[in-house]
Amino acid sequence: MQQVLWVGIGCKRGTSWQLIDWAIEQIFRENQLFPSAIAGIATIDTKASEVGLIELCNLRNFPLKTFSAQILSSVCVPNPATITNHKVGTPSVAEAAAILAATQTPLLAASPFTSTEALRVRFLVPKQIFQLQGQPGAVTLAVAQASNII
Repeated sequence: MQQVLWVGIGCKRGTSWQLIDWAIEQIFRENQLFPSAIAGIATIDTKASEVGLIELCNLRNFPLKTFSAQILSSVCVPNPATITNHKVGTPSVAEAAAILAATQTPLLAASPFTSTEALRVRFLVPKQIFQLQGQPGAVTLAVAQASNII
């Protein structure tokens, strides 16, 4: 199976890899997606050292792509959040990161994006927030499909 799905993730500091993994399983089951199609995880650059994300990527052998708040804020997403904009400087982390990671467009040459159509990406799952009793933190997930697949 081709690995064409990018999982965009936003999370609270201290979110466990188990919660992130569980949330991915839930999203993929509910949307009838195959976990084996995951190409990698995408998030904001300030989460590059988040222990739960690093542990999950190491355990599942997922690459981790990160983007600056400035680049993430240039992506038009279906569910922007004012609180996220105030906290991290972009109205979207999970959705914007999933969309950007799924593109094959070199970021340095990219101009501000106006829609997922301009990026030629299939946006599959809008952001969903997960918490799990007994697990620290919270995670927001979104899924996009790479554009080079018909």
